[in-house]
Amino acid sequence: MAKYLAQVIVMGVQVVGRAFARALQQEFAASQAAARARGTSAGQHSAAATSISGMSLTEAQQILNTFSLNPEEIQKNYEHLFKANNTAVGGSFYLQSKVLRAKERLDEELNIEAQQKGESQQSTET
Repeated sequence: MAKYLAQVIVMGVQVVGRAFARALQQEFAASQAAARARGTSAGQHSAAATSISGMSLTEAQQILNTFSLNPEEIQKNYEHLFKANNTAVGGSFYLQSKVLRAKERLDEELNIEAQQKGESQQSTET
């Protein structure tokens, strides 16, 4: 009986190990493909901002319910959601912090765009 139990456990571990190895290979391949797709300078800056903030641009836009990088719309949605999630009125500190981080991420993206516009204007003037 113990012999069969040990065989079942070993087989289960092998199956899980193979599945984990395949998932790891797929994730590595997807990461490599994403890195190649982000080969432009703009993509590198945005990827760095995502890495630093821990939040992607898409996630930040979804949290603040904005799909453009319009500073006024971002600020308006941020203020509304930040107030709505205030712990003094029964809101969630976690959600309030997510709203704040989303605003910071979008602000960083706006700064990146402004820098790129400044660089492109300087290169056309020379």
